[in-house]
Amino acid sequence: MTEGNNMPEGDTAGKDEVPVGVPAEEKRSEEEKKENGQSSVPIPEQPAAPGAEEVEFVHPEGGWGWLVMLAAMWCNGSVFGIQNAFGILFLSLLREFGSEDDEDLRFKTALVGSLSMGMIFFCSPIVSVFTDILGCRITAVGGAAVGLVGLLASSFVTSLGPMYFTYGIVFACGCSFAYQPSLVILGHYFKKRLGLVNGIVTAGSSIFTITLPFVLSGLLDKVGLQNTMRVLCILMFILMLAGLTYRPLLPVKSSNTRTGSRCPPMSQIFNVNIWKSLGYRIWAFGIPAALYGYFVPYVHLMKHVEERFGKEANKEVLLMCIGITSCVGRLIFGRVADYVNGVNKVYLQVTSFFVIGLMSMMIPLCNIFGALIAVCLLMGLFDGCFICIMGPIAFELVGDKDVSQAIGFLLGLMSVPMTVGPPIAGFLRDRLGSYDVAFYLAGIPPIFGGAVLCLIPWVEARRKRKEKEDALNKEQGELLAGQKRDHEKAQEDALSKTGESVL
Repeated sequence: MTEGNNMPEGDTAGKDEVPVGVPAEEKRSEEEKKENGQSSVPIPEQPAAPGAEEVEFVHPEGGWGWLVMLAAMWCNGSVFGIQNAFGILFLSLLREFGSEDDEDLRFKTALVGSLSMGMIFFCSPIVSVFTDILGCRITAVGGAAVGLVGLLASSFVTSLGPMYFTYGIVFACGCSFAYQPSLVILGHYFKKRLGLVNGIVTAGSSIFTITLPFVLSGLLDKVGLQNTMRVLCILMFILMLAGLTYRPLLPVKSSNTRTGSRCPPMSQIFNVNIWKSLGYRIWAFGIPAALYGYFVPYVHLMKHVEERFGKEANKEVLLMCIGITSCVGRLIFGRVADYVNGVNKVYLQVTSFFVIGLMSMMIPLCNIFGALIAVCLLMGLFDGCFICIMGPIAFELVGDKDVSQAIGFLLGLMSVPMTVGPPIAGFLRDRLGSYDVAFYLAGIPPIFGGAVLCLIPWVEARRKRKEKEDALNKEQGELLAGQKRDHEKAQEDALSKTGESVL
């Protein structure tokens, strides 16, 4: 219910009253005109409520938005840089808490990282609701504070059990609440440059992925696992400060009810409009289907390199290669996405998934370290393409107003494959003694998911054709109805004239 439609009940009581001083003859003539449907009594216009008229919002395309972009870039870097570098922490956790007698050691240890990554996405639908109600700034700062507490608590843990809670749940939930507002706030400042800005922002995680493995390796060797996690808390503290820059610009819908309650209606909390789009439903199914093997290399590639090339192999270089080309891919494909019309941007994601799937299958076939570097370079390039255009595709499928929850629900659905994939790969390694089968299987879901996404442009084109046909049919129907009314009126006039001539 909009403010412009809220009229006091007392105003309607005297709506049809004739003003004092109108002669009786004029009153009767006006009543006769009303009965004939020709009323000409001017109804006083109600004064518009302040802010009732919607003014078209113009995105600044810069200004304070550049600082917001840098803050969002730090958010992506600190959140996903830590997640992507979990392969380094994975080795330290195996040494710190592992036992050679445990047959499921890699499965249990991988679950820490996959649970953390999965919870970031699992919380996203809830984060969408908080973002809509509280705004981007409060949600992001509060999330960063929770993540700081979780990571600090993890530094005092001495076994895997509590680590599932402190690192896998508390830290990850905080990251989720800090991360998603960084995607939404960009739409307040940019529209024409949104693809490029998304590419720059998501490049933050690539920059951190390049540098963190070397930093973590040095810290783990010098100060140990616990103190390394305490150092990482500095990143979360800076993230809290970065969230303070998320100043909202888009007009906020009034959610106050007549009772003065600040609680918005249920339809605003859980937006079901996004699920009416078949294109979005396909997207929300295809992306999670493609991600069952996506996070496997980030967790297990370091251990695979140790087993294949020895502990002396410079395994951190592989994560650096993924990070470098992922950064390049986000910048390049983010700019390219601005020139691709509508939902055809989905084809960029389709290509990304096909390449990522093939590269995952190529990992066990690389018996030369140089070949593995080439695989990681290609995988990182198209990983950057997949990540940077998620926001623009969401805007194309559901529009500006529904994008927050559209992204939130998609990330929530992504939590299942992101959580399940790495532990399954660790289980296969524990049982088969090699990562080969795990990497072969990890390449299948991206190819399948990419094939599903190919349906979206066709579905959206068919929907637009149907909308045009419905609009045309409606216009023709209204035209025919008007002609029919004119014809009936002409017949009535002819009959009335015939009756008058007979009389």
